[in-house]
Amino acid sequence: MKFKTSGLPGGRKSRLLALAALGAAGVLFVVLRPSADKPAEPAKPAAAARPALTVRLTTPQTLDWPQVLPANGNVVAWQEAVIGPEIANYRITEVRVQVGDVVKKGQVLARIASDTVASELAEARAAVAELEASAGEAKANAERARELREKGFYSSQLNTQYQTAQHTAQARLAAAQARQQAAQLKMDKTGVLAPDDGVISARSATVGSLTQSGQELFRLIRGGRLEWRAEVPSADLAKLRPGAVATLTAPGGEAVKGSVRAVAPSIDPQTRNGLVYVDLPASPAVRAGMFARGEFELGRSPALTVPQTATVLREGFAYLFRLEGEDRVAQIKVTLGRRLGERVEVLSGLTDGARVVETGASFLADGDAVKVVTGAAP
Repeated sequence: MKFKTSGLPGGRKSRLLALAALGAAGVLFVVLRPSADKPAEPAKPAAAARPALTVRLTTPQTLDWPQVLPANGNVVAWQEAVIGPEIANYRITEVRVQVGDVVKKGQVLARIASDTVASELAEARAAVAELEASAGEAKANAERARELREKGFYSSQLNTQYQTAQHTAQARLAAAQARQQAAQLKMDKTGVLAPDDGVISARSATVGSLTQSGQELFRLIRGGRLEWRAEVPSADLAKLRPGAVATLTAPGGEAVKGSVRAVAPSIDPQTRNGLVYVDLPASPAVRAGMFARGEFELGRSPALTVPQTATVLREGFAYLFRLEGEDRVAQIKVTLGRRLGERVEVLSGLTDGARVVETGASFLADGDAVKVVTGAAP
């Protein structure tokens, strides 16, 4: 800004310059000064602290746990008997058992028509009776011929004929008795009998059908005994011996204990696994034909264990939350091992005596604040 001061007296000229300088300073002050009418911005509140989670703590326990070998396999019958008719081309008249029935040795399972067989048996008995009479007569004639020969009335040739007649009659009688025995045996076979105690596992016999040679009428699980045929890698077969304890887990979750009866002497060249035969007790939890998982007990060893509720699985790894100080937790990565009941073994990553979160761990993150309670966590 320029002021024209030429032609003015010196004193007045100085005053005008001073006033101009003050005006410029005032304008600059007004421009640069913050507006007094504009309210000040309120201060941002501090971030709210994350509330502490309520948890319950536990300490690891060292327990004597069994060393186990896991395996899979099928439950099958120890021995399954195939029962069929022993006479062919006869009609089945009665079926007395159904699948699942428990039977005793010698119990009648089915009946086969016996009227034709009964007539054959009657005929055989009649033939035996006739030949018994003929044999008796021939024997008496031979004895008389022997006595008369001693008295000189019969020649040796005639005596020999009577003796031959006696032996022939006895032979015919023996043959007739054999036919009678065969007819009686055939009569007995009209009843299909159980060869042993057990449980009927299959039935194909139907009333009215004709019996055939080799036909299957029933299947019987002998003694009701089942076994678990577990497939074990060849490298682990040497660890198992007859009498070792095995525990199966049935599809329903029930545990069934058995004992090793035998270890197969050969290995499947395709799977490189061997079979281990485990005798099972009678139990409604296992049935022939089902697939079951189980494990063999190889021995016992100490294990550092924690409740399974304390473990958290994230991104394929297992973690525990250890209490640091008074109210903070630290996430630690651990390696898990055996499981037994509600507890799990910790192989690495945890020291004995550490305090870890037992309940509520799945809701925690590393460094969270917690509130420790002594009872059950809500």
